[in-house]
Amino acid sequence: MYSAAMLADHILFLDGEAIVLDKPAGLPVDRPRDRSPSVEAMLDDLKMGFQRPPQPVHRIDRDTSGCLLLARNPGAMKRFGQAFEAGQVAKRYLAVLEGVPEGGDGTIDLPLTKVSTREEGWRMTGRPNGKKAITRWRLLEEKDGRALVEFIPETGRTHQLRVHAAEGLGHPIVGDRVYGRAGPYLLLHAAEIRLPRPGKPDVHAEAPLPARFEGFAGVD
Repeated sequence: MYSAAMLADHILFLDGEAIVLDKPAGLPVDRPRDRSPSVEAMLDDLKMGFQRPPQPVHRIDRDTSGCLLLARNPGAMKRFGQAFEAGQVAKRYLAVLEGVPEGGDGTIDLPLTKVSTREEGWRMTGRPNGKKAITRWRLLEEKDGRALVEFIPETGRTHQLRVHAAEGLGHPIVGDRVYGRAGPYLLLHAAEIRLPRPGKPDVHAEAPLPARFEGFAGVD
């Protein structure tokens, strides 16, 4: 199902420093223990004429689709990593929620921490003493008791948007088997990324809304 050729067809942005992939849902970034397909396992086939394979600058969840930034050389990797750490990278996500949040927009300020139990494994949850996590959100469309929302994360914590939807807005993302109800697809999509580069054009890409969002595809 997944192949390097397929990933090459999903390139949204390409220059001498960066590749932005439209990562399919279900494909993990890091190599799983069971050696099933992953972005990491296909990097040698994404050299695109370079000697070195590109490397992921950040991570998005296996079940999340959309924009994934790869650096094509160590210098770019260092600069891009610094841009992420400095909060200079703008990211925009789209998600369908199991319910309609109150108000048309707002900001979720909910610190997050990792918890673990033998029965359920690990997960993230909101705690006052957790790590700072802030997400801006905006309601885009309502349909059949569900809501399509835009998320703009100002921080990049693990599972931030999933927990902020479930605990911050009170409506988990459709298909979230950890923080909501299991379903065939997690309706969370990394729709856009922009990384500024002094003296050069921004790294900028937008990933089209996948077919699994059918019913909300008319959103601009």
